[in-house]
Amino acid sequence: MRSAHPGGAVAAVDLGATSGRVVVGTFEPAGRGAAAGRGARLSLKHVARFPNDPVRTPDGLHWDLLGLYRGVLAGLAQAEREQPGELVSVGVDSWAVDYALLRGGAVLGIPYHYRDERTAAGVEAVHAVVGPSDLYARNGLQHLPFNTVFQLAVDRARGLLDATDQVLLVPDLLTYWLTGEVGAERTNASTTGLLDVRTGEWDRELAALVGVPARVLPPLVEPGSGRGVLSREVADVVGRALPVTAVGSHDTASAVVAVPATDRDVAYVSCGTWGLVGLELDAPVLTEDARVAGFTNEGGVDGRVRFLHNVMGLWLLSESIRSWDRAATPAQQSSTLQSLLAAAADVTGPVPVFDVDDARFLAPGDLPARIAGWFDERGLAAPSSRPALVRSIVESLAQAFADAVATAARLAGRPVRAVHVMGGGAQNTLLCQALADRSGLPVLAGPVEATAIGNVLVQARAHGLVSGDLESLRAVVVESFPPVRYETR
Repeated sequence: MRSAHPGGAVAAVDLGATSGRVVVGTFEPAGRGAAAGRGARLSLKHVARFPNDPVRTPDGLHWDLLGLYRGVLAGLAQAEREQPGELVSVGVDSWAVDYALLRGGAVLGIPYHYRDERTAAGVEAVHAVVGPSDLYARNGLQHLPFNTVFQLAVDRARGLLDATDQVLLVPDLLTYWLTGEVGAERTNASTTGLLDVRTGEWDRELAALVGVPARVLPPLVEPGSGRGVLSREVADVVGRALPVTAVGSHDTASAVVAVPATDRDVAYVSCGTWGLVGLELDAPVLTEDARVAGFTNEGGVDGRVRFLHNVMGLWLLSESIRSWDRAATPAQQSSTLQSLLAAAADVTGPVPVFDVDDARFLAPGDLPARIAGWFDERGLAAPSSRPALVRSIVESLAQAFADAVATAARLAGRPVRAVHVMGGGAQNTLLCQALADRSGLPVLAGPVEATAIGNVLVQARAHGLVSGDLESLRAVVVESFPPVRYETR
């Protein structure tokens, strides 16, 4: 797909677990004689940012998708005002697994948040008909209690699927609201547990086994394909009927596009609320060892496989700070992450580490108390101050990331010569240095906005602003956003 429009900018709608943003990417063309896609420089401009605060109601924890959609429309309108007539495309990415139920185009209820506690019953229901090993052989996914297949099993038990004629994942729902086009972008669909890991198509036999009607599964859509244009109502708000392009709509799929390396013998850590640690492969790894180790095989852009392990991530820091703020009196000053990290860097002596993937840390709440409980249960001394706890969290995350890199390399039979940290974690110098020290590998930090960059690059290639394979796109990232290097001490 190529755009005939003379402009050279695209708008990325990037929705994270704590905030959303609209980012405009523009390109400076490659110099004469440069290889396809190489030499081009990308610049980003943040035109809007808005909060993503979950809402708890009597029946559970939900996403405020209407609030997010309002932010998306306002952000796109601002992008068009700032660069009138230059935008050639819009693309949407978000977190994975969560969805809305629709009937006749209308949303049935408020979509649940993946941290809602209701999913345990869904795990039991699915495993009663498809055991964990058989399920992994079919979908290749790391067992996470909130995977879409388990959430849908809860909806089926409640009778909600009887009234449903469409299930749309979050970025597909936003795209539907923008254009009226229905579809399931393939990288995000791969996180549902209902996609055949070998064929990349819906596993309708598995869906029938777990009680998910085939009618609710939308047509699959490839990254880079057209998703229609903004509807008349949306265009009236935004200012113009812009084309919408499918991207790697799972935010990690977009982030991996932006790994600043043309050498594939590297590992990546897409580090935000979650830490997604793994390798990019050409084929899935479906061994029993991979299942037991908790590794997932998710779809990537251009048919690549994201072989990775989900680690709890910076959620441990952000939720700990929220816990301290909730307990503070109005007269007390709340600590910022930056000040706590600075104090944590000065902590001396041995730093205790804990299992960051313990299930007790998944739900919102008093994480400092839960971490202390983890140490107490083992007869170990818990960190005694806030800086010490922050240092323990950082070192524990670094150890979990280092272990996941080593395990991924062993399971895939691939050498790893460096680790790329992208996303918000790339700004955490304490974490990046700890990862270099604990992995014994150089760590290259950045870009921070990897997800938005990957979103922009897939759109730009579809509209002829850049060209080439993923390595060519990554050469643009290397040129535009050179990473910061950390060596093992």
